Amino acid sequence: MNTLLTGGMIMATAMAIAANAAELTTGWDKTFPKSDKVEHCKVSFKNRFGITLAADVYKPKAGNGEQGTWNGEEGNGKFAAIAVSGPFGAVKEQSSGLYAQTLAERGFLTIAFDPSFTGESGGEPRYVASPDINTEDFQAAVDYLISRDDVDAEKVGILGICGWGGLAINAAAVDTRVKATVASTMYDMTRVTANGYFDSEDSAAARKAKKEAMNAQRIKDFKAGTYELGGGVPDALPDDAPQFVKDYYAYYKTPRGYHPRSLNSNGGWNKTSALSFINSKLLAYAGEIESAVMVLHGEKAHSRYFGETAYEMLKGENKELVIVPGATHCDLYDGGGKNAIPFDRIEAFYRKNLQ
Repeated sequence: MNTLLTGGMIMATAMAIAANAAELTTGWDKTFPKSDKVEHCKVSFKNRFGITLAADVYKPKAGNGEQGTWNGEEGNGKFAAIAVSGPFGAVKEQSSGLYAQTLAERGFLTIAFDPSFTGESGGEPRYVASPDINTEDFQAAVDYLISRDDVDAEKVGILGICGWGGLAINAAAVDTRVKATVASTMYDMTRVTANGYFDSEDSAAARKAKKEAMNAQRIKDFKAGTYELGGGVPDALPDDAPQFVKDYYAYYKTPRGYHPRSLNSNGGWNKTSALSFINSKLLAYAGEIESAVMVLHGEKAHSRYFGETAYEMLKGENKELVIVPGATHCDLYDGGGKNAIPFDRIEAFYRKNLQ
């Protein structure tokens, strides 16, 4: 069970993380139990911007049943591989690690990585996001996987959760090495940033107000020599908080999903982080993706409209939209206590398309 940080401890933790962003922990500090069916180790690699990314590698153990030897010992001696990241504002010790470990139990070599500027990955300033750099993070993960002797370079996929679902589709649009992509409980971060939830702020006036506030914050940050954080999931919620905010709290602020390096569990992104997302559009070339894509959403997810819109952009016969009955957005982070993540369906998708 994780210990929650409060008050000044959050700032101290943030400072320690910033000072040691490239140093990797050695103990098991995930929000999920360690599997005895996979080998685990930590690695680091650089992206095209020179930022060092930290990742957990999950590799099926030799002789781990039929699934564990599917594409390793019985094929050409190399594994099909999948790079996983997300949710937006989370770290690899949370949902992405769970997905990566579970898929490794099913025969894939996987990595779960921290995006640039977050978690154990490098990059300054801390806690900033970028549609360009974060798309590149996925491509750098593909670079790393293809460079491994135990990975089949023609059998590499990616999986993005929440905001990283949209970034995964964006990466698939530019990276022809990616053969299969899963976007789970996805957000289009450029759409929600520029237009607000359910496009309720889709106007030039609303965007101008956001830009004015963030550009004013830039001056404050410049003068202070630091970057003010916007706050993660609140420590306490009013009774009338939207249900999806309560769902975020139930994941990020309780032992179920809390992690001391997670932005959402603690101080959040820096306040100006959203500027580049207001001025950009993900998925512009989603319709040109020729590789396989699965869009996966919960039936009751507040974010479902992002995934359905993205799916409408996709072309070809190798695209799937999977709606999980009764599931909410956060249920697909860790199963929501009801095994909501359809891992059998995800496995079958990758097996079919990483041939």
